Amino acid sequence: MRFLAFLARRIVGIAAVMIGVSIITFAISHVIPADPAVAALGDHATDAQIAAFRGEYHLDRPLPEQYVIYVNGILHGDLGKSIRTRRSVADDLADSFPATLELSFAALAVSLLVGIPAGIWSAIYRGRFPDVVVRIAALAGGSLPVFWLGLVVIGLFYYQLGWLPGGGRLDTFVSPPPTRTGLYVIDSLLALDLDALRSSVIHLVLPALTLGYFSTAVIARMTRSSMLEVLGQDYMRTARAKGLTERLVVVRHGLRNALIPTVTIIGLTFGSLLSGAVLTETIFSWPGLGRYATASAISLDFPAVLGVTLLAAVVYPVANLAVDIAYYWLDPRIQRD
Repeated sequence: MRFLAFLARRIVGIAAVMIGVSIITFAISHVIPADPAVAALGDHATDAQIAAFRGEYHLDRPLPEQYVIYVNGILHGDLGKSIRTRRSVADDLADSFPATLELSFAALAVSLLVGIPAGIWSAIYRGRFPDVVVRIAALAGGSLPVFWLGLVVIGLFYYQLGWLPGGGRLDTFVSPPPTRTGLYVIDSLLALDLDALRSSVIHLVLPALTLGYFSTAVIARMTRSSMLEVLGQDYMRTARAKGLTERLVVVRHGLRNALIPTVTIIGLTFGSLLSGAVLTETIFSWPGLGRYATASAISLDFPAVLGVTLLAAVVYPVANLAVDIAYYWLDPRIQRD
């Protein structure tokens, strides 16, 4: 019951965030001194064409009425019609979001598989050569711009060495697997399509490494800091006094407590990966949410921009909810509150 009450409070908070975000973004998008009708139809459109366009997208209605129409559509699963693509925004998001989600999951996997062990290793060998190497790499990871790193890895591994593809999700002559989740790696496994699986994996390598490098540095630094604090605790010395090996002491007694603050960074990192994918997707020609959002903003596609913003407003709180649930199981003190 405590867990259900804990979960209910977080869900109510997510609903409040979504309402606030929808109001703010709707207001901001409609006070921009630009005319989406003219941007969509061009300077040579007639007054009749502009009036018909405004009527189709309810731009001729008062702003409060437009918001009511927008919210009513959301409650019925309708995010509106894109001005740029002339398709349903929900369909556009369904096509582009899985690509960004797959890239973000791959980048997060890189961050966790490299950042957490590197942070632990650095803490254990504090002040020695391994610690210096990890700290220098983490400093570089937090300093290098994503767009610069992306161009460097493309120039090295694609143009110079030819080891990995430079862009896209699949090779030119490989057909996409049957769509079930929109994630090509998973869909290829489900369809047992080895060609699509191989192609989708190798196309993920460079963008995932580029996007995940910064978050790897952040996670490594946080893990190192948490482990240094934990390694000096009394219960760690007691565990060593009982005769346990250093590996058991670090993994069984130290890591669980050190992960509590790291989990917060992981949740925030996933949100930043989704937002940071804009530059990465542009560099690697990745057909995801970032490219869709950029093109929509440039063309003043208000329904699409609002749809992307609303989706982001869902993803961030859900990531924080996952962090809160992980907290609940990692820290027994929260369960007693």
